[in-house]
Amino acid sequence: MNNRSKKINFNHSFIFFLVCNIFSLIAFNFNTFSISPFICLLFILSIGISHGSLDNVKGRKLFQIFEIKKFYIFYLAYILIAIIVIILWILIPYVSLITFLMVASYHFGKEDTQFLIVENSYYNQFLFLLKGSLIVFAPMYFHFNETISIFKLLFIENENFYNFLDLIESKKILLYCIILSTLANILLFTKNFELNKFTIFLDYFSIIIINYYFSPLVAFTIYFCFLHSVRHSISLMSELDRDDLSNGFKIFVKKALPLTIITAIFCAIGLYLLNNTYNLESSILKIIFIGLASLTFPHILLEYLIEKNEK
Repeated sequence: MNNRSKKINFNHSFIFFLVCNIFSLIAFNFNTFSISPFICLLFILSIGISHGSLDNVKGRKLFQIFEIKKFYIFYLAYILIAIIVIILWILIPYVSLITFLMVASYHFGKEDTQFLIVENSYYNQFLFLLKGSLIVFAPMYFHFNETISIFKLLFIENENFYNFLDLIESKKILLYCIILSTLANILLFTKNFELNKFTIFLDYFSIIIINYYFSPLVAFTIYFCFLHSVRHSISLMSELDRDDLSNGFKIFVKKALPLTIITAIFCAIGLYLLNNTYNLESSILKIIFIGLASLTFPHILLEYLIEKNEK
């Protein structure tokens, strides 16, 4: 089963790498080529968040382990954590942003690599963090001013924070951060080497390419929806039917659709309310990044609890 998963993910990474190169060539040859924030939002609200739409299934499994019968507590706790994250973002936005970027870096690095790495050591966890940090540092390195503009639209108004970012940009520290992430990829690649581990470098170069040619929002959307989310969804499909991936896909769609639709509806309501105060692009960016942060924390906490208590 593990070898099957590695092969599927390798094929997925190879296709993703080819598609990224094709779209990058289009973007290079057509200066007017662009994708609107609204299209990015649609992709994230459909393909992107769908990989977390089976959290209720995982929650039920966790409640069975803890022998908790009142399952509505799961939904209440999940929603409460999401609301707390939004409140904290409003109260201490720059702290919330930094925390989110660090947690997201670890999550991306781990989820995109753990099918290749059996050993769950602290050393590997640190490498996952460095590997995933490429998602944060690449847009800042290639499109620093655009990334700063996004931060400012997310209620980040702390001057010291921006002075610090200006400092690390002027001192080329962002380049060193990318080098560290590159080193983490190399170390994960060479440890217990096997051919399927070329997946790591296919993903690495894909992320570099899309961040070089596309704006931070578009690059993140491409990565989040078509690499991270699809990969996580494939693993869920494999769990739903270990013998027939196509049947696993059907089951996944059926199970994921309700929560995906509900989440999209809440985001649409939030977008409508925000649009009364901010312009559409600003409202969309707030929905995407603050909304994702509010969903990421309970999602990661659930993954952690499942991982610790299934052993």
